[in-house]
Amino acid sequence: MYDLGETMPVGMDFSPLLEDKEGAFVVEDEKLGDSDSDNLKPMTKGKPPRHGSGMRHSVSTTKLVAVLDLSSDVGVTGSKSSSEEKTEFLPMFRSGSCAEIGPKQYMEDEHICIDDLIQHIGPASTIPSPGAFYGVFDGHGGTDAALFIRNNILRFIVEDSHFPTCVGKAITSAFLKADYEFADSSALDISSGTTALTALVFGRTMIVANAGDCRAVLGRRGRAVEMSTDQKPNCISEKLRIEKLGGVVYDGYLNGQLSVSRALGDWHMKGPKGSACPLSAEPELREINLTEDDEFLIMGCDGLWDVMSNQCAVTMARKELMIHNDPQRCSRELVREALKRHSCDNLTVIVVCFSPDPPPRIEMPPSRVRRSISAEGLNLLKGVLDC
Repeated sequence: MYDLGETMPVGMDFSPLLEDKEGAFVVEDEKLGDSDSDNLKPMTKGKPPRHGSGMRHSVSTTKLVAVLDLSSDVGVTGSKSSSEEKTEFLPMFRSGSCAEIGPKQYMEDEHICIDDLIQHIGPASTIPSPGAFYGVFDGHGGTDAALFIRNNILRFIVEDSHFPTCVGKAITSAFLKADYEFADSSALDISSGTTALTALVFGRTMIVANAGDCRAVLGRRGRAVEMSTDQKPNCISEKLRIEKLGGVVYDGYLNGQLSVSRALGDWHMKGPKGSACPLSAEPELREINLTEDDEFLIMGCDGLWDVMSNQCAVTMARKELMIHNDPQRCSRELVREALKRHSCDNLTVIVVCFSPDPPPRIEMPPSRVRRSISAEGLNLLKGVLDC
């Protein structure tokens, strides 16, 4: 099930412009979000109630490259069929992240980026190489839950008895164990909670696990491929599960209290450990084999996706990477754009590249039907986007 919990993007979306081999500008059907050129307003950061995250990045004040800079390609094409996949492809991981408090009083997000998993967990590891691990944890009710899960979830995965022969089972077991261990931590506020989104990559295999409403989106030759489903109480499948377990959904909130249907922590809303509960810590998993068409992964909290569509984020990230090939700078620009679109939440974004090279320029293949834009029409579209 896709996009049941996704919020519509703010502002007008327009189709990206592509230049075909004959030099005509062609409008594709994928949406590209508008970009405001106003400078960011200063933000006042507050002190979190307990633990503060040590991973903070300043938002760049460099203006976004104009979306109609046609010297760089922002095209969207389909991926190759399975018969065309190059099985010898192995990803090379590069990542960048940015976290900002936004308009909130406290910063409750946490995140983790590990580009070389083998070196991190030790050379004795039996997982295939190369390996990497990434996570975004959107806390609520304090920072204790998000910080605890960030610091322990990978250890619970690699120490699980199913790892590495059955990684999916190991991840699910680790999420539940982390939730139980947090409940037993007498020094922490177990009424705090967090969503959890992780991506574990080993060799060509990537497994994304999600509990909550953070989201992972894959950039595949310019096309957005959603790698997780937002788990909101009013999603049909989640609502049925909640009501079957005795919970209620009121005005989009689980038991009238929580805007997500799955989270770790929040033990004031859960029953005894091991019992079925409307608020679940069990993640949903999605597994794929990466190919050379898979260029990068965007992981972000709901503060990003509340104001930006999947395709808009992928198109913007691809254009940025084609210009400077820097995932760190790319993540900052995504956060900056979300702030310009008046996101009302903390913002955390991770961009993971699977190649040392920038995304290649895509030329449109010849087509029987083509919609070309005249110079007058192009100038009109530029004016609309500038506004």
